[in-house]
Amino acid sequence: MLADDRCVSRTELPSVLQYDDADTPCDIIDALALADFITGRHPWAATVRLARLRPGAALVPERAEVLRTATDRQQWSQLARGDGWLVRAIRWKGRGAEVTVTAVDAETGQAVLDGIVDGAAEPADEESLPVGFWHKNPRRGAQRDTRQIATPDWATIRSNYPAAAAQGLDRLMATGPDDVVGRLLLLHGPPGTGKTTALRALAREWRRWCQVDCVLDPEELFGDPAYLAELAVGEDEDGSGETDRRWRLLILEDSDELIRGEARQAAGQALSRLLNLTDGLLGQGRDVLVAITTNEDLARLHPAVVRPGRCLARIEIDRLSYAEATRWLGTSAGVAPAGATLAELYALRAGRAADAATPAEIGGYL
Repeated sequence: MLADDRCVSRTELPSVLQYDDADTPCDIIDALALADFITGRHPWAATVRLARLRPGAALVPERAEVLRTATDRQQWSQLARGDGWLVRAIRWKGRGAEVTVTAVDAETGQAVLDGIVDGAAEPADEESLPVGFWHKNPRRGAQRDTRQIATPDWATIRSNYPAAAAQGLDRLMATGPDDVVGRLLLLHGPPGTGKTTALRALAREWRRWCQVDCVLDPEELFGDPAYLAELAVGEDEDGSGETDRRWRLLILEDSDELIRGEARQAAGQALSRLLNLTDGLLGQGRDVLVAITTNEDLARLHPAVVRPGRCLARIEIDRLSYAEATRWLGTSAGVAPAGATLAELYALRAGRAADAATPAEIGGYL
């Protein structure tokens, strides 16, 4: 049992913190940060998450009294207080951060919070967009973290794709909210052909009407109804949860086991829940699209996944033909008669540049 009179006011609702050897010092800071809010001494609270934190950015005001500081392999946490407010600040590996402020009133708390986050994150450049990454946190449940992701211009990378795939992607890139028929996007083909890069370009083309989220643990998602329900409700890019009716695109990468022919036997309810999210009761009233990348051949996918009307797009992204590959590379040296994947072409380009003692221009090809 742990109590701190500096953080916990003695009111009609006392605060008691219980901990065991599974808790870390950072967990203790998380608990202490809630004490004044629980007791009612600070009836106002707000949390903001930041991506691409500026080097050296201060997440605690200079005038604050620091109460606790803790670090571990994944994060740095600090608890500090001032006149009528309390701040819990977290820095994660990867330049992400989270700031929570509790205060005696909204005016006091918002002023402190604004002073911390104003200018704390680097502005997004024109080549990147915020993308949410969902995962199941053992302590908090469904959690969405935002990162700035490079999003190439489609016109610039179109030549990276074979003609048939490029034409299908042209139509997909030009799709607007009024054109959505079917909620599932399938990009299938061998590894290294640029499926993920195409989705990053799609995020840029759709940025005005669609928010992009990536699910890091699809097996957990479709195995846990509570996690799935929370993700279906969604969260907007500022983390407030107040949706503005923008569409959301959920990306599930390399989810072969969910959609292959034997999926219903092997994955139990996972496939059914995926389909329910796209056009079942769960998906009703939710403007949600699901994009799946897979290395499986289309003929091996479950017929329920590829039935007419379910897919907004179903695009095979294959190897570039010999003619396309040699045109892309500028030479036929090293290109097999069957053509090459984009990954193989970048490797050939890098090898030629290394032989010439000049750096290769490397781009995304996943």
